[in-house]
Amino acid sequence: MTIISFLQRNKNCWWALPLVLPVMLLPILSEANTYTRLGEGTVILYYFPLSFLLTMMLIFDFAALPGIVISLLCRYYPAVSLFETLASVLHFVVPVVLSWGGYRVFAPKRSRVSYGDARLMGQRIFWQVLCPATMFLLFFQFAAYLGIYDSRRSLQGLNPMNIYTLINYQALLVSGLTAVPLSYLLIRLIRHPRYLKAVVSQIRAQIDKKVTVAEFLIWTAILGGLLSLLLLPMNENSSIFSTNYTLSLLMPVMLWGAMRFGYRLMSLIWTPVLLVTIHYFYRYIPVNQGYDIQLAITSSSYLVFSFVIIFMSMLATRQRAVNIRFRNLALLDPVLHMPNLRALTRSLSKSPWSALCVLRIPELEVLGHNYGVLLRIHYKQKLAEWINKTLRPDEGVYNLTGYDLAIRMTSEAHQERIEVLDAHIKQFRFIWDGMPLQPQVGVSYCYVRSPVKHLHLLLGELSVIADLSLFTHHPENLQQRGAMHLQRSLKSKIEMMNRLQWALDQDAFTLKVQPVSGLRGDRYYEVLLRMPDEQGELLSPDRFLPVAQEFGLSSRVDLWVIARALQFLATHRERLPAQRFAINLAPSTVCRSQFPQEVARLLTKYGIEAWQIIFEITECGSFGGTEQVTQTLKQLQKMGVLIAIDDFGTGYASYARLKSVDADILKIDGCFIRNIVSNSLDYQIVASICHLARMKKMLVVAEHVESEEIRSAVNALGIDYVQGYLIGEPVELESLLEEQAPRVDA
Repeated sequence: MTIISFLQRNKNCWWALPLVLPVMLLPILSEANTYTRLGEGTVILYYFPLSFLLTMMLIFDFAALPGIVISLLCRYYPAVSLFETLASVLHFVVPVVLSWGGYRVFAPKRSRVSYGDARLMGQRIFWQVLCPATMFLLFFQFAAYLGIYDSRRSLQGLNPMNIYTLINYQALLVSGLTAVPLSYLLIRLIRHPRYLKAVVSQIRAQIDKKVTVAEFLIWTAILGGLLSLLLLPMNENSSIFSTNYTLSLLMPVMLWGAMRFGYRLMSLIWTPVLLVTIHYFYRYIPVNQGYDIQLAITSSSYLVFSFVIIFMSMLATRQRAVNIRFRNLALLDPVLHMPNLRALTRSLSKSPWSALCVLRIPELEVLGHNYGVLLRIHYKQKLAEWINKTLRPDEGVYNLTGYDLAIRMTSEAHQERIEVLDAHIKQFRFIWDGMPLQPQVGVSYCYVRSPVKHLHLLLGELSVIADLSLFTHHPENLQQRGAMHLQRSLKSKIEMMNRLQWALDQDAFTLKVQPVSGLRGDRYYEVLLRMPDEQGELLSPDRFLPVAQEFGLSSRVDLWVIARALQFLATHRERLPAQRFAINLAPSTVCRSQFPQEVARLLTKYGIEAWQIIFEITECGSFGGTEQVTQTLKQLQKMGVLIAIDDFGTGYASYARLKSVDADILKIDGCFIRNIVSNSLDYQIVASICHLARMKKMLVVAEHVESEEIRSAVNALGIDYVQGYLIGEPVELESLLEEQAPRVDA
């Protein structure tokens, strides 16, 4: 065992494989050489030794030189003199070393990569085919001219620039083109027998996926038939198919194979076919007048056919690899590098039954606004890695748009596995800049059968159910929650979204105003938005604003309201001097960093003073202590815009958040004002809010003041402004221009 390990570790040393392989293989591979008599001399049709020795240098570098020299000495010294033997050694070593050195210089990083890479084909043809063949032939002609090779003078011919030289040169070229890759494969298999597994894997990967067994058998039968016709001995009854005409028919057949089967398989098939064809050349080239011309043309055919077949098989293989890569990229999200919706559709189609899950993480939207889109990307990637630990090899996690993920699972025991998956997801922890984040994940699932029609609609239904899972804290089954009801709900959302888009494009919204009256006699108006439906009836904001928020239209709606309100003030500046408007803003609008610049641009455009505008922000939706919201509000206040906290008291930890909020106005939610007269607890809550607001130097507004008793109670608490049906109902914006009726004031 120790000896085997020692040999394994040192097999690339000069005294191991580099020494043994040339001595053992060179005599065997030389049997593939093909010579023929031509006139008074001899020509080569195929020459293996030069390509084999060059391959030894390519794999073992300088460690191959001792083995090369010894193998050449063993080959030539028994037959020729010592001087001619040494000349033969130099004749081989010099072209081999120079060609190897040039190739290593111009292709250093990938010099030992396996054959079949079209990007290296130019370097390899020059340094492994053209360069060694040219130098080898020139050295031979020069040595023969000097009389060094007396024993091989017949290979020279009477004139160096004759048909002998042409045929020899073509033989060396075709040998380098085919024998170097074959020698490379042979040596690598001897060094690492397990390389055979990699070769088989490459062959399978390079074959066109559309190739069938029947096509391969038909191609093999045609190739075998042409070879049989080509190698039949010629006689007086031979047809044209027993001549070199059949050799030309091999070309389209081999091109067929090159385009369909790839380089790796075609190189293994073409080289033996070529060797057999060259070895039995005398069976299809008749010895008659013009034999030398026929031999030269046939030799050039070997070279041209080999080059075209190898090059076309490389191009076809590379093109298939590029197409496969592009198809794979089409199944990946370019940002997250995760399988996308197209990949999910493909995966569902491959399995007759599947369990489809949707993970909904709505808090990612807020986190993305505050910490950037990179957080959402990393969160999804890390969560997918965490989930993949529990999935089987044929299952996967897929990226959906927004903040959703999809999971395809096998149908086997999927309900129990989804419960385990939900528990596994709840254990996931995400760290961002040293800060632990754990947004809540809603899980919904259903059982589907391939083909899945209307997948987008199904994912929408699962997304709605996943929202329900956020409240129930366990996975929800779509089939148990009623798919038809969800379809109608989703359809109504889409219709409302389209209606919103239409209203924005056509300026079809309607603005109303409701007065907010102060104890000191001043007054401003809250702007209220309405949208007409198909019948022209005005819809209240609670019907369409949630849909606008869900589909990302809230900011556009808010900017539309601001622009129309400012335009109204600018148009009627003389009739409504110093008029003030309070405008409600959606949470997503306040989270936008460019919002203050947009407001400043509109104020400048219409020439309105900033103090005429009050922005009302819902306490539970926006005041989360995020840096972006705080910065946006500070910029607005620096401009002179007043900030009001709307619906105060309904949000989580309202009092604690108020400590860190720097606002100008505090609007107490109507649920506390409505029962302030009859409920002492509500009275005490309102009194404490007023006390806290005074400490913060904030004005206080009481909503839903609908009776004289309520107004008297809020006046007693020192509340600065009141709003409600007692003060005034919402009216059209243009009604402010009319002469108003006497106010119902105390």
